[in-house]
Amino acid sequence: MKGQQLFDHQKIDINLGRLKTHGNIFEVVVDPDLAIDFRNGVKVDLEDVLKAQEVFNDANKGLQASEEEIKTVFGTNDPIEVAKKILKEGEIQLTAEYREKVRAQKKSKIINIIQRNAIDPKSGMPHPLNRIENAFAEAKIHINEFKKAEDQVSEIVKKLTPVLPIRFAQKILQVIIPAEHASKIYGKIQSLGQIKKEEWLNDGSWHADVEIPAGLQNEVVDEINKETRGDADIKIR
Repeated sequence: MKGQQLFDHQKIDINLGRLKTHGNIFEVVVDPDLAIDFRNGVKVDLEDVLKAQEVFNDANKGLQASEEEIKTVFGTNDPIEVAKKILKEGEIQLTAEYREKVRAQKKSKIINIIQRNAIDPKSGMPHPLNRIENAFAEAKIHINEFKKAEDQVSEIVKKLTPVLPIRFAQKILQVIIPAEHASKIYGKIQSLGQIKKEEWLNDGSWHADVEIPAGLQNEVVDEINKETRGDADIKIR
């Protein structure tokens, strides 16, 4: 029944998939790592994503949505199918503790990527880690907990440059993306590097020269291959 109390606690710190629709809120309790993987297109078992196969109007209060309401809105009472729609169309709400943990992990990874692959243009030497960390604070860098660390490097370096001179060795990827993947991957490639030249070919495929930090070459190539199921033609120069 709607409003049924499933937990005794007044407030619990839980990670949620949440969808506002039809004038109401529907929530599922999730494993945050697996939920983010699911949103990023990683193949995961939704039964593992869900902490409980129940649909709530307010999971923190333990208020379960009624079966009639779920059926009306989602066309099914299968919690797995309902959760799939919630996670695809709604948002993932993470506890403050989890968000802070993920941001710290990704910040550390990004700083290490910069330290390994960038130099101070004046000295030609790598910046020490503590100098990069201080620049993060000065530039007020925000880490996106939902995006991969590698996908954030280029944009963060742009924000750091006014307070910390940085130069990456660059590589150009010449990519040809088949028509079936082209529109889907365009935004992804924009986030991975700078598109220097592009054209749409007669068969609908997309050709582009993309400038990326040399140190991220393997990660970027792997990401493109994953998104295109290995169908992309990639040359490096």
